[in-house]
Amino acid sequence: MKEIRVGLIGFGTVGSGLAEVLLAQQERLEKRSGLRIRLAKVADINISEMPPQFGDVALTNDAADLIGDPEIDIVVELIGGIQPAKTFVMNAIAAGKHVVTANKALLSQEGRDIFAAAARHGVEVGFEASVGGGIPVIKALREGLVANKILSIMGIMNGTANYILTRMTDEGIPFDEVLRDAQQQGFAEADPTYDVEGIDTAHKLAILMTMAYGMNITHNDIATEGISRIEPVDIEFAREFGCRIKLLAISRNHGDHVEARVHATMVPERHLLASISGAFNAIHFTGDMVGNVLLYGLGAGKMPTGSAVAADIVDIARNIATGSVGRVPPLSYLPEEISDRKITPMEELSCPYYFRISAVDKPGVLSAVSGILSQHDISIESVIQKGRKQSGPVSIVMRTHTALESSVSKALAEIDALDVVAAPTVKIRILEEDE
Repeated sequence: MKEIRVGLIGFGTVGSGLAEVLLAQQERLEKRSGLRIRLAKVADINISEMPPQFGDVALTNDAADLIGDPEIDIVVELIGGIQPAKTFVMNAIAAGKHVVTANKALLSQEGRDIFAAAARHGVEVGFEASVGGGIPVIKALREGLVANKILSIMGIMNGTANYILTRMTDEGIPFDEVLRDAQQQGFAEADPTYDVEGIDTAHKLAILMTMAYGMNITHNDIATEGISRIEPVDIEFAREFGCRIKLLAISRNHGDHVEARVHATMVPERHLLASISGAFNAIHFTGDMVGNVLLYGLGAGKMPTGSAVAADIVDIARNIATGSVGRVPPLSYLPEEISDRKITPMEELSCPYYFRISAVDKPGVLSAVSGILSQHDISIESVIQKGRKQSGPVSIVMRTHTALESSVSKALAEIDALDVVAAPTVKIRILEEDE
């Protein structure tokens, strides 16, 4: 039985998860691939010895030693971040090694260099674990949906943000309190910025858009907003409107331009995505042939992500054994077919909106606000004004009909400049029933 030797850079949460998957599933993987896939060497600067069950795995604190080992067939990068991860990946490719990574930040920012280098050197790059954790979303898009023009991508792609919003919705707990609890339980990083401000989700959306549309895009091209300004009062008003608040990635293919955005969204309770709770992810594609496809599962975690990395290793191992490396382009489209596409400016977006305006409770405030909205052709569908229970501003909540983003931005700037408005208006876009 042919042996495929794997070198792993980074033995943290996901790295140790991969090692456990390869050990626990060794017999099953042999039956499915006809290959002996063995973790041969680990590079990590934070451990002095391997756990007892991995006693036959060589350990080094120098990634260059692993990359330069002629017996290693596949290099797995699981340290995260841009550098030194990019250097390790590029050096592995230059050495003729196949590469597997879960690093969405690296791929969304530096993917063009990495995939071009892989094509030059005739090696594979696997990245299933970069989006959706254990959900096989990359394989679905690269192979299962290859006969489709992808019309839209929409999904919940960050388990930390979804966990926080779920707790806020179900228990009425403020954002800061849920975040602290999530950090204590290990659901959130010590610095949660990437998760709660939508940056991690934008990384993942950029990868999916590259594959779905055959376009060059980085996360910097995606309009991105987070959830840190969402308060329990917004959750309650959403409930009154028959919605739940989710951090959504949204992209629509308009042919000559594509939408690319990440932001808090009020999702109607009847929509499939409204029911996705806790640390779970769900990614929805619409194809012109297949229609709607929804993929759901754990979007992070040691074993689900380790499972996805292992799937890439097996794919590449099969290709090595059969001499079919490069059979499937890593980004689905042939490299020469990936081109620049126009990103729809956010100012051209049209959708319904939720506004929460904190204002002094005095006569004329509502009429002043309504007048400004009318001047910008923003039509109000409904208004909720809560009387104050104590001194201080009160909330005026409005749901609009479909309005233009540029008009909304101008109107809210004027509203926030009013003397009677005590804080910047909270704006949340609303997903329409049929989306």
